[in-house]
Amino acid sequence: MMPFYIFMFIMSLLIPLVMIIIGAVFIKRPPKKINGIFGYRTKMSRKSQETWDFAHLFSGRIFFRMGIVMLVPSVIVMLLVHGRSEDTVGFVGGILELAQCVFLVLPISFTERALRENFDENGRRL
Repeated sequence: MMPFYIFMFIMSLLIPLVMIIIGAVFIKRPPKKINGIFGYRTKMSRKSQETWDFAHLFSGRIFFRMGIVMLVPSVIVMLLVHGRSEDTVGFVGGILELAQCVFLVLPISFTERALRENFDENGRRL
């Protein structure tokens, strides 16, 4: 039972930790030029270099903050199921990770809204 709990504990930390890392990278070392391989790549973010830079800084801050906010409850929830059955650990861990997936996509909608509020359809600042 303990190996499964450890596995689920680690899995429950992956999304928050990845969000923190991506957020830090986007804030401190975002991709310099618009590209199709790495970065915050949406149609609006690739309109101009200014939208590209804005999107990385904005989304980076949100990813970083949301990752930290999710990390604490994730640890607490998994500590609360320590010693429970594998079914309970698996169920709670699965629900937790589904909730984390919702938080994983939220920064995209926030960033796209901020881009639309700050830039026109051609990527020029309003």
